[in-house]
Amino acid sequence: MAEAREEADIAVIGAGIIGISVAYYLVKSHGVKSIALVDPRDPMSLTSAQSGENYRNWWPHPVMTTFTDHSISLMEEIDRESGGRLNMARGGYALVTRRFRPEDLIADLQRGYGATPGRVRIRENGTSDYRPPRRAPWSEAPDGVDVLLDRDLIRATFPAYAPDVATVIHIRRAGSISAQQLGQYMLEAIRASGGRVVRGEVKAIAKGAPFELEVAMEQGTKRLRAGRIVNAAGPFLRDVGAMLGEEVPVKCVYQQKISFQDGEGAVPRDLPFSIDLDDQALAWSDEDRELLASDPATRHLTETIKGGVHCRPDGPVEGNWIKLGWAYNERASDPHGEEPIDPQFPDTVIRGASRLNPRLAAYIGRLPRGAHHYGGYYTMTEENWPLIGRMKTEGAFIAGALSGYGSMSACATGAICAAWVAGSPIPKYARSLSADRYADPALMAQLAAIGNGSL
Repeated sequence: MAEAREEADIAVIGAGIIGISVAYYLVKSHGVKSIALVDPRDPMSLTSAQSGENYRNWWPHPVMTTFTDHSISLMEEIDRESGGRLNMARGGYALVTRRFRPEDLIADLQRGYGATPGRVRIRENGTSDYRPPRRAPWSEAPDGVDVLLDRDLIRATFPAYAPDVATVIHIRRAGSISAQQLGQYMLEAIRASGGRVVRGEVKAIAKGAPFELEVAMEQGTKRLRAGRIVNAAGPFLRDVGAMLGEEVPVKCVYQQKISFQDGEGAVPRDLPFSIDLDDQALAWSDEDRELLASDPATRHLTETIKGGVHCRPDGPVEGNWIKLGWAYNERASDPHGEEPIDPQFPDTVIRGASRLNPRLAAYIGRLPRGAHHYGGYYTMTEENWPLIGRMKTEGAFIAGALSGYGSMSACATGAICAAWVAGSPIPKYARSLSADRYADPALMAQLAAIGNGSL
């Protein structure tokens, strides 16, 4: 049987939320109609399907703050245009610590949000004009961040938290969305403009004008010619880069979450996405501790684990599902292999989260029936900034390495990459999000000094 041939002006390799967003903004902002999204899976069925569906504009560097602010503004635009289809909520992020007035974290806030007056508000007493979290409507939520230092105010606002909490950093332009609805809305617009999804795996790319992609499909091999290509392959960015003879500087780190029905009512429905910033050693019985310590695979659970365990209400305000996660894994793994799911993780994350939310301890050893344990790859650069822009190969572009913040930054990523592809101006801040930053030793030294902002 002869090989089938197709053509497209632009081929986007990867139909996760990032690839879809690039295609959407090529259609919406640049009038491109001939676009092929190429993926062997259904759209948004790999890493995008495991999204935490959260968003925030807090980062320890102003470039990333500006980037996520841009993306949130674009999500707001889509939510308005679609009649609220994204189910956008804005209860905020609550970064919680037992340290009183953590000056290092406050300095991060000042650096990330810049010198704009009133964006960082220190709340030292309960008589302030602090506004408690309210998930909806998102349009009425304040901007900036409130740093709560008054324990009475903390107790009154967040009664579910343990009494030893000394500081709550409440990020206000933050909350949750339906990432699947965002992707579906964009796909509808892409298809309505003539774009299409090609269900197949890219096996090889012949460079030239145009590129020729060898795509393996169920019914055989297809040759797809495209004038420009976008590498939006998520965990497989390196594979596509290798087909072009390029090294993409990313690694894949597998992280896990659980969700379940909160029959105990341990997590109030108005609670922000709550993150315990403090390192902790999990409480075990002597017998369990000895058993865990005897196995190299579980020994780390008896040692101090870095902070970052998080919990939030999941689904509609009137629901009762909750979601917990803890991105403590730092070991890179091969996304081509079997997913390194850890059967111990549900117990571990509940134990960790119950330190901040003590009522969650009711679920230790008795995870509710129907609980969902899942995971996905954080594809990331060493500094945990994305790669959005030109590749070395003429006519090839990249949009990826968005670690655990892909859904929240998808819109800005799509808009920026689409501008690169179309040859249009990009926002001034966005050049640092491309590989150009590696030629800026001052910026790279700065990023190494402040940490990567991973949660």
